[in-house]
Amino acid sequence: MQERPFDLLNKAIGQQVLIRLKNGTDIRGKMTAFDIHMNIVLDSAEEHEDGNLKTKIGTILLRGGNILWVAPA
Repeated sequence: MQERPFDLLNKAIGQQVLIRLKNGTDIRGKMTAFDIHMNIVLDSAEEHEDGNLKTKIGTILLRGGNILWVAPA
């Protein structure tokens, strides 16, 4: 049986994830929460560019409409 997208997001709670935004920005951090709109909260978030750390952000809320994909980090 295939898992639904929200099942996969539930499994990612408390885990490190890498999120690509529509503008090409990569954000890596520990996923702490999400909602039905796929808005995602990350702790210890960092912005990465070409695989290298660009900026340490801390806690961030990413709007679901700006997210292209979410992957384990």
